[in-house]
Amino acid sequence: MEPLKLRSVTKKIIWGGERLAREYGKGTPGEKIAESWELADRADGTCTICGGKYDNMLLSDYLAAHRDEVFSGWDGKRFPLLIKLIDAEDDLSIQVHPDDEYAAAHTDDLGKTEMWYIVDAAPDAKIIYGLKQDYTTEALRAAIASGTLPQMMNYVPVKKGEVYFIPSGTVHAICRGLLIAEIQQNSNITYRVYDYNRRGADGRLRALHVEDALAVIEKIPHPLSVRAESDPAQGMLAKCGFFTVYHRAGAFSMAAGPESFIHLLCLDGGAALRWQGGEMSVRKGESIFIPAGFGKFSVSDGAELIMSTR
Repeated sequence: MEPLKLRSVTKKIIWGGERLAREYGKGTPGEKIAESWELADRADGTCTICGGKYDNMLLSDYLAAHRDEVFSGWDGKRFPLLIKLIDAEDDLSIQVHPDDEYAAAHTDDLGKTEMWYIVDAAPDAKIIYGLKQDYTTEALRAAIASGTLPQMMNYVPVKKGEVYFIPSGTVHAICRGLLIAEIQQNSNITYRVYDYNRRGADGRLRALHVEDALAVIEKIPHPLSVRAESDPAQGMLAKCGFFTVYHRAGAFSMAAGPESFIHLLCLDGGAALRWQGGEMSVRKGESIFIPAGFGKFSVSDGAELIMSTR
């Protein structure tokens, strides 16, 4: 058993920019990358192990052979988390994600509850975070048809270091000028309700998913009343039934027990990860999977990290 350094999966989407290539070493210089999947085990993208005795092995293949290193008793059917870096050079669509119940009934994926850590933000950066008030489905449908839906959105100015918890059913959007670390359920279902009349690479308007979106929006009250547990004194950003996320800056020591793997995503700087019998560097833009049951390890001073567990 050893920590696994991961090579990310990059995704090009029309709203992405060049920061992930320029500042985080993703893709090739000058490449426009919207998302870098830092912890991913999916059919549409899985990380690759870099270095060590499992060098160049797909994370999906590794986990299939080491199920207890995700968490004790894991059935191997669906890895629990998907962790991303997101560079929004332009506004993302106004969108919503289903919960597990709706996803199971209508898709072959999970629902999607997520959280955002604002890594960096332009001076005028903002997000859409729910609705201004609890509109009726009929009012939302009419606004979508007339192109006035943005007027019903709750726009929130944001700045570096802030955290936003986004339960399934919450209408939301990342707006331009933001670099975000996103920790989410392992799902890729997005129901778009407004997309600024943008066209995809094929020249066609990108699809909207109005009826599905309205069905899941109905399940949550607006303005938002759902929050994740947090504990700033302990560096805990968010804790819910799907993930627990911490912010770490400075040296620390801990242990990975059998209850969950630990994922480290380096946002800035660099440090040494040490354990009995080994050492590994972690630098800006790199991530490391520490298996469940691995035991004690330490991280030296010098890095800003997002640490996520199941």
